[in-house]
Order: sequence, then structure tokens, then C-alpha cells
Amino acid sequence: MPAKIVIIDYGMGNLRSIHKKFQRIGYSAVVSGDINIIRQADKLILPGVGHFANAMKNLRELNLLELLNEMSLVKQLPILGICLGMQLLGKHSEEGFVDGLGWLDAEVKRFHVSDTLKFKIPHMGWNTTDIKKSSPLLSNIPVNSLFYFVHSYHMNCNSQEDILATTCYDYEFVSAVQKNNIFGTQFHPEKSFDYGETILKNFADL
Repeated sequence: MPAKIVIIDYGMGNLRSIHKKFQRIGYSAVVSGDINIIRQADKLILPGVGHFANAMKNLRELNLLELLNEMSLVKQLPILGICLGMQLLGKHSEEGFVDGLGWLDAEVKRFHVSDTLKFKIPHMGWNTTDIKKSSPLLSNIPVNSLFYFVHSYHMNCNSQEDILATTCYDYEFVSAVQKNNIFGTQFHPEKSFDYGETILKNFADL
């Protein structure tokens, strides 16, 4: 049977565009914030658009924190954080100055660019990625592929081993991560056309 992919609905994401993209590439996925449905998943997507502190508050109020820890750390199911969802994987964020899930040894920092006229915040639009190491998530992704970004904060990883790819926007920042079964992309694969579809397909095929 095909893997059951659950896109976690915690009130902080462009869930439908991710769901539609999985349908487009021929994979079944469901959108849900129901604990019982999430518990039955084989793979999880943690999306996110919005404020870090609000996201953690929503996860806590929906009683999803303990379940996510169980699914990702104990059962070690593949989980993909997208944009804010990737940032939540870290220990702490400057956006709201609150703790995240703590699965990665990383902090989330606001962009501090040298020229605010040249480098607008949020960083929005297409940018290339520099792949740092091989991963099944980035299989068949060429060097310097373009992906779509919308964010004002970025992740700083304390462990180089967790960094899959970086991107330059005035300075280099982390744009994709992996630690064992835990994956993240700062860019939006669901908005990144063919290469984004390849990443979602790679994740679905893990």
C-alpha cells in the first residue's frame, strides 16, 4: 500500500497548495490536525506561514507537541518541515523569542542585511541553492537549482552535518536541512515548479 502522507493542519500554513501539488504528482495526501489521523501517518509534512511564536502556541493548544515528538523521535517517521515548518525544528527563534521543537541544534535569526534597499526583507522570490551534501531529499536536483522563498527569518545550524543546502541573500543562510528522518526546506517546494515537485516526490518515496 502507498504511504499515508499527512499534512499537519495547525492553523499556520498554505496547506491546500501542498495538498494539490501532491495530487498533481500522483501521491495521496490528507490535510488534518486530528491526533488520531496524524498518528496513523507513515510520513508527515509540517508546513507553515506566519509567526513562530503563534505556531508553537497553536501546536501546544492542539496537543500536538507530544505526538510530534513521538512520531519523529521515537517512531522516527520521515517528517518534512517547509518554511516556518523548518524553522520550528530548531531550538529557539528570535521571532517571538520562544523555544521551538528542539529537534535540530539550531537557532532562527532575523535577516540583518548590509543594504536594506538592495536586499528587501522579507526575502521574497527565486534564488539558487548550493547543495552541501547528498541526500535522498535532493536526489535529481541539479547544482544551483532555483527555488521560491518568502521569509524574514532563517536558520543557523550549530552542526554542519545537518546542513543539506545553503542560499545567498547578502550572506549565506541555511536553506535545507536533514538530521536522520527529519528534513526541512526554507524554500517552498510546492511553489517551485519542477524541482519543487521532485523534492516532494523524493520525500514521498523515502
